[in-house]
Amino acid sequence: MRNGTRTMIGLLLCTAGAVFSQASGAQTTAPRLTLGDGGYYESAGVNWLVFSNWYDGLFADSKISGVELIQQGARTATNGDVRLSSTPGQWDAIGRLVERKVDPKTGVIEASLEYPEHQFRYTIRAEPRGDALRVTVALPQALPAALEGKAGFNLEFLPTAYFRKSYMADDRAGIFPLYPASTMMLTAERNPASGRSDGPGAEPLPLATGKSFVLAPEDPARRVSVRTSEGTIQLFDGRDQAQNGWFVLRSLLPSGRTGNVLEWTVEAAAAPGWLRPPVIGHSQLGYAPAEKKVATIELDRGDRRRLAPRLLRLSASGAAVPVSVGPAKAWGDYLRYRYLTFDFSNVRTPGLYQLEYGDTRTAPFRIGDALYDDAWHPTLDVYFPIAMDHMFVNEAYRVWHGEPHRDDARQAPVNHEHIDLYRQGPTTDTKFKPGEHIPGLNVGGWLDAGDFDIRTQTQYAVIRSMVESWERFRPARDTTAIDQERRRVEIHVPDGAPDLLQQIRHGTLQLVAQFDAVGHAIHGIVEPDVGQYTHLGDASTKTDGLVYDPKLKPGEQKNGRSGTPDDRWAFTSRASALNYGSAAALAAASRALKGFDDSLAARCLDIAERVWKEEHSHAPNTFRHGNTTGGPLEAEELAAAVELLAATRKSVYAERVQALWPTIEKSFTRDAATAVAALPHMPASYRAALEPAVRAWAAESDKIAKANPYGVPITTGGWAGGGTVLDYGLATYALHKAFPEIVKPDAVFRALAFIHGNHPGSDISFVSGVGTQSKEVAYGNNRADFSFIAGGVVPGVLILKPDFPENKEDWPFLWGENEYVVTEGAAYIQLVNAARDLLRNR
Repeated sequence: MRNGTRTMIGLLLCTAGAVFSQASGAQTTAPRLTLGDGGYYESAGVNWLVFSNWYDGLFADSKISGVELIQQGARTATNGDVRLSSTPGQWDAIGRLVERKVDPKTGVIEASLEYPEHQFRYTIRAEPRGDALRVTVALPQALPAALEGKAGFNLEFLPTAYFRKSYMADDRAGIFPLYPASTMMLTAERNPASGRSDGPGAEPLPLATGKSFVLAPEDPARRVSVRTSEGTIQLFDGRDQAQNGWFVLRSLLPSGRTGNVLEWTVEAAAAPGWLRPPVIGHSQLGYAPAEKKVATIELDRGDRRRLAPRLLRLSASGAAVPVSVGPAKAWGDYLRYRYLTFDFSNVRTPGLYQLEYGDTRTAPFRIGDALYDDAWHPTLDVYFPIAMDHMFVNEAYRVWHGEPHRDDARQAPVNHEHIDLYRQGPTTDTKFKPGEHIPGLNVGGWLDAGDFDIRTQTQYAVIRSMVESWERFRPARDTTAIDQERRRVEIHVPDGAPDLLQQIRHGTLQLVAQFDAVGHAIHGIVEPDVGQYTHLGDASTKTDGLVYDPKLKPGEQKNGRSGTPDDRWAFTSRASALNYGSAAALAAASRALKGFDDSLAARCLDIAERVWKEEHSHAPNTFRHGNTTGGPLEAEELAAAVELLAATRKSVYAERVQALWPTIEKSFTRDAATAVAALPHMPASYRAALEPAVRAWAAESDKIAKANPYGVPITTGGWAGGGTVLDYGLATYALHKAFPEIVKPDAVFRALAFIHGNHPGSDISFVSGVGTQSKEVAYGNNRADFSFIAGGVVPGVLILKPDFPENKEDWPFLWGENEYVVTEGAAYIQLVNAARDLLRNR
């Protein structure tokens, strides 16, 4: 038996050796790696990007930079760069990109970077060598002593791409672990990536060490070889530090040397003749009979076939019967693909349908009159209740979370830049000292996104969106029992009150609490450290729920107080933009809550008017940081003026809207929906002033419709643009209702089709649980379980520069693509109801 085992290992080693030889260029028929016009390296089925993308300031590590690999249509490796840890995480230090140079003649790409705090500079140089890429690290000066044994060149590989696959380290075989189980060693310092705020430091030991690695030798679609010219390469499992970690290949930089100090040769198995399978972009939800129906067929640019797409109608027997429609039309090239559009708008018969192009066939979708009637239900019924902070949330047998954050909140320290774009200025702007408990903040509000903070700017945006939905559409749906006194929520249990009004009240309670507690709007309430911030699962386990008392020892509890300083921090520097934004939401809420909660409605309006008067009694407070201190001041003031005007009809607000118009006109695209909301309460001259701007908006919208095959604005930042598409649809609806002779409503349906699956890269619906195939692995608080929350809306398609659209369906931790955000949930409810309204009135 032992001899048989030895023979089998020998066969494996011989096979791996042959694979490595083949991957290293011994097979002369394989395509060569060349530098393409996009500024990245290409061969058949393989792209190597070298600093085509860079972190955009939201977080240090968004897994979109350095040397990156796209193999057979999937990005499987990233962050090829010099790092100071074997398994760096989201808050670990990264080098600062100084300069990137591309030489088309030689095919060389060079990136110069630095760690300024260590006075450490380096250059990463990439050049093709046959089928392989040679990557070198050069140092103008020797490695600083403080970085010896820390600085190394890392290349990170997506775990899900290598689950159930093998690797070879020199002559030793291994299997990638499905779940992390590395041997750990104690360290003097705790890694910021660890997600722990307590206990000792710990680092994983390598899974394997060698001069050469072959990953997935058995799978040509994932086979990658890496070898070093000197020293060794180590393989680490970053998930031992944090659930969002990747597999990491790493070589330490040598000390005491300059010039080229490290050289790797990396090669991904090419696939001559490989073509990416077609993607048929379409709405997974389906289409109303009266709306325009256009599918978008995304093709590899090398795919020169001229196939005829088909629309199939499914019968009860399962037969797929072709439906007669016109031919597809060539749209042209966009990003890295070629596109056809297939218009089947003339098909109005209700039923089940599929689209087919060659061997690609979509999941079934509906054509029917009522499909928008319930598309928004999961978002209101499930997603928003689960997002409610300070509440126990139960769904039948399942507790989504206990009551979190009963101990909110402590005053944040001054002159402190925090995680998640929060910062406290030089004073508290409150009566509270740094670290002191601020009573009354432990009520209402929604957990911001896939994390657990209350971001005020998010709260007031959601309230205004929900009020707009209530006032325009009056959705009286009641399937959730919300008991504010008991702080308890029961999903799928009616309680006799419209759920939307109860959600408006819940968000409003948090804004009112802020003004009651400190007298003005605050940036928000956020975890005091990375360990809490990275918490996954039940939010009620993040803190002990007891107000911190510095007189007690850590862990000691007495008289309802605790010596554990786990209470969240409130960031309170005054910002007029936040005050105006909150006043706008409170004024709007006062209208919606009237007749439902008259006492709260009156308080909302009183605070909103008081804030308006107070803000106009002094120069604005212009404290700004990140995305937590409000939008542009003039936009927030306009919102407050418009909502107060609608709530009171007072001339002072109409006059201010009129005075702000010359400024707002310059940013009309951003503020269009707010500007036209004032029309019913403004003189005719205001409408006349708006009309040229509306016509300009309509002309720009026509350009947007022609700029890409999907007819909506597609952004290219580090956060995908689903929110932008929703806003575009909502602006279209608002302008069409106000100026129907100028603005057509078509973009409302194009925006929804985009969100539901008609977008680059895939045909998945970006609303979990809505549509036949939707996001089932997303960045919610249950992301570590590779699961989803029904009704949550993810950002969607991230465009990795220069031309790669991505939304991973097997890796939830890429927040820029897959993180639920409550603002987008509220906008989705609003846009689906807008579509219903348009269809009813056609």
